[in-house]
Amino acid sequence: MKSLNQFKNIKDKRVLLRVDFNVPISKGKILDDFRIKQALPTISYLRKKGAKIILLSHLGRSGGSLKPIAEYLNKFFPVQFGQGKPLPGKVILLENLRQNPGEEKNDLVFAKKLAKLGDVYINEAFSVSHRKQASISQLPKLLPSYFGFQFEREIKNLSSVFKPKKPMLLILGGAKFETKMPMLKKFIKIADYIFVAGALANNFFKEIGFEVGRSVVDEKNFGLKKLLASGKIFLPIDVVVKKGNKKLIKAQNEVGKDEKIVDIGPTSVKLLEHLIGKSKFVLWNGPLGWYEGGFGGSTERILKFKKLQKNKTIIGGGDTVALVSKLKLDKKLTFVSTGGGAMLEFLSKGKLLNK
Repeated sequence: MKSLNQFKNIKDKRVLLRVDFNVPISKGKILDDFRIKQALPTISYLRKKGAKIILLSHLGRSGGSLKPIAEYLNKFFPVQFGQGKPLPGKVILLENLRQNPGEEKNDLVFAKKLAKLGDVYINEAFSVSHRKQASISQLPKLLPSYFGFQFEREIKNLSSVFKPKKPMLLILGGAKFETKMPMLKKFIKIADYIFVAGALANNFFKEIGFEVGRSVVDEKNFGLKKLLASGKIFLPIDVVVKKGNKKLIKAQNEVGKDEKIVDIGPTSVKLLEHLIGKSKFVLWNGPLGWYEGGFGGSTERILKFKKLQKNKTIIGGGDTVALVSKLKLDKKLTFVSTGGGAMLEFLSKGKLLNK
């Protein structure tokens, strides 16, 4: 696939533009428009060049409608929702791709039906480009293909992580330890400091022998003591726990059996601020606490930390990015990735699954 800048004679071409408009929606209202806004420069460029633009996206796993997205996009330019006649400079948004089972099955027949709608394919959906799905994997094989501007920015900025300014700090939070283990193993060789938080830290506590109570923890044994022996990994010193309706601050080794770890404590926040202050490059994936449960306090405090904003800082991961967007900090950080799983995939393997 080529750069969009290499796409000549765009005028009157039917362009299938794969975007990721899988954003949180409640009662028809979009709660976080970060991913949508990152695709707007590419759409605007194609409109000015006179392309006939057909947007392809999925939404959730239940087959919900993209109609609220079309209504939102109409604030920027006219959008026709559903099928329609492509016209130069006009935009059509097709209905949720996942309403057809062929999308997630990576079905070639479904991809060929989509391909008939366009002359050219552009991928502007980095955040789902680690998935083997028809609109991501099959379409580039059927049409001349290009990367969108945001996709190129993703690759350029994430590639800089492999040869970072030193010292480098990796902040790894969230859950799903199994998906983040490859990245942890890779960056134990690259990073100077690694701060592990979120549910991931619970696995370290468990293997060390600390009580984790009712906290989220992966049942597998990942051999984490070997990683700790590197001397590069820092764990929370204190944690916020939930006990019934109470919220308490405990040392890492004082958690009770009826308590749930939901965030890092104030002393741990200071430790992380100290590590950020020592670093020239910060890579961050995943929140420090149970953000979706209302425990985003430490994540928010670190995002507002001025030294983080002055360092070269790259951030990704759904909940972390949602908070960056909410706090309007995306312009103050070096780069905010639209990808969570795709970011992990690229950073751990240097490539995406669909390539």
